[in-house]
Amino acid sequence: MRPSLVIVGAGPRGTGILERIAANAPEYAGLELDIHLVDPFPPGGGRVWRQAQSPLLWMNSQSQDVTMFTDDTVELDGPVLPGPALHEWADLDGRAFADRQLQGAYLGWVYERSVAALPPGVTVRHHPRRALRVSGPREGRQQVWLDGRARPLLADTVILAQGHLDAELDAEQRELSAYAREHGLVHLPPDFTADSDLSALAPGEDVLVRGFGLAFIDLMVLLTEGRGGRYEGDTYLPSGREPVLHVGSRRGIPYHSKIGYDWTGERPPLPRFLGPAQIDELLARPDGYDFRRDVWPLIDKELGFAHYHRLFAAHPERTAVAWADFEEKYAAAEPLSAELQALVASAVPDPADRLDLTALDHPLDGVRHTSYEELQDGLRGYITADLERRHDPAHSPDLAVFLGLLSVYGQVVRLGDIGSWWHGFFSYLASGPPGPRLRQLLALSRAGVVKFAGADMRVTAEDGVFRATSATVPGSIIEARALVEARLPHPTLARTRDRLLRELYEEGARATPAGLLAVDPEDGRVLHRDGTAHPRRFALGPHTNARGAGAFTRPRTNSPSFRQNDATARAVLAFLRDLSCRAAA
Repeated sequence: MRPSLVIVGAGPRGTGILERIAANAPEYAGLELDIHLVDPFPPGGGRVWRQAQSPLLWMNSQSQDVTMFTDDTVELDGPVLPGPALHEWADLDGRAFADRQLQGAYLGWVYERSVAALPPGVTVRHHPRRALRVSGPREGRQQVWLDGRARPLLADTVILAQGHLDAELDAEQRELSAYAREHGLVHLPPDFTADSDLSALAPGEDVLVRGFGLAFIDLMVLLTEGRGGRYEGDTYLPSGREPVLHVGSRRGIPYHSKIGYDWTGERPPLPRFLGPAQIDELLARPDGYDFRRDVWPLIDKELGFAHYHRLFAAHPERTAVAWADFEEKYAAAEPLSAELQALVASAVPDPADRLDLTALDHPLDGVRHTSYEELQDGLRGYITADLERRHDPAHSPDLAVFLGLLSVYGQVVRLGDIGSWWHGFFSYLASGPPGPRLRQLLALSRAGVVKFAGADMRVTAEDGVFRATSATVPGSIIEARALVEARLPHPTLARTRDRLLRELYEEGARATPAGLLAVDPEDGRVLHRDGTAHPRRFALGPHTNARGAGAFTRPRTNSPSFRQNDATARAVLAFLRDLSCRAAA
């Protein structure tokens, strides 16, 4: 029988693996192969980027920062096959924020191009179904069982690339949902906003929203413009069908705006303090490492180096010593040490020009308002100042920190699962909404459609309603009959609604401390609790410790996801070639 590969998940990650299979296939000349893609959604975009969604929903990346193709910065064993970034393919202004429908079209085109690039002996078939289970012996063909199909697909190798997943409710969410059912309230648990049924949120109704990231931005758009409202300049004209959104979170503010200017001049030489050598040292420690103790200080020093390199180069009038002297002493100082803080204080006179990551992560710590109305004015001022700063090149060290974050992300991916805090911090600083979305948020605030609830938001269910409190306005209580959790589900192997992954875990697949599927960092083979790697099962994506960057990424950034896709594609092709050779012998 011809060798067979099943890829579960035909979205951007599955498509990226297919592109790498096509790129590497000529090295395995003569290999015949049947590839089966299993996904209920269209190949290319998959669920999240499918074209069948609201045209009001945007990407949060500029079109020039989105590509599915390798370039000469990507460190990989397979061939580099360049291709157009989104703005080049769509003939867009590179600074434009495309809608998700257009991104879905781009991903669909990448899929079709990848299929067309496969050698004549390789076939591809898409099965628009859900994969339910994988069975089979380690040394034999695997069976991939599909919803609504009596017989399984037979596979010599399987790649699990499901992408973002739904999750069963945790204890708190179950209690809130049960309370809502008992008292006739509305509770929308964590979900993909584009898939949420928002019809239960009535016009004019007060709605508590917990979460101030990108899921909230989608919710805001669908409940305002999506219900017929419109903007005239910086003024929002309601349709009358909008609910009133009271939004809060741990930080109490939205993610930082995307930076609205381009880089000029010399880039900071990164990595400097957190590069391959430091990661090798961490991985070699016999007793392991602790993120807060061992990794975070290196991240802080790396981002500080990027910040001050730019400050000294572009704004020397705001510094008090020569760069060479500062750099030498900065390199010698221990991360997070009093010595390092004293060096920065002596070299950078204005505290506003110093990088304080702790203050950035807790912007409302110690901030108190005497009334809910005063909080609205204060938060509008904060968001306005953030917008102005992120669009002003006088603050270009912010862009240097962004470049530092990209460098750090590309390094720490080798450490595997380091918990959710780092990914949230990265998204808060580097992956926030486009500037126009925050200007819309300000307009909605002035119109009274969105109201800010403050930091350290706490929600309780009592006396037949939901109640929210915040440390930012001591003593204030907001009551509502509807609560929306504006955040993505966080599925662990034990709680995922993906039956296939849950059964793999129950049968012995290893989970990381955070509950992700553990895979070999070299090629993505699924690891088991007995310490072995499955020879025929591979997995990549956000449900694994090989999550990497996003399935698509910025050009010329040596994308970890592209490196992972290439390594997995080559491992699969090598395995199938050896299998064919043994069968022919």
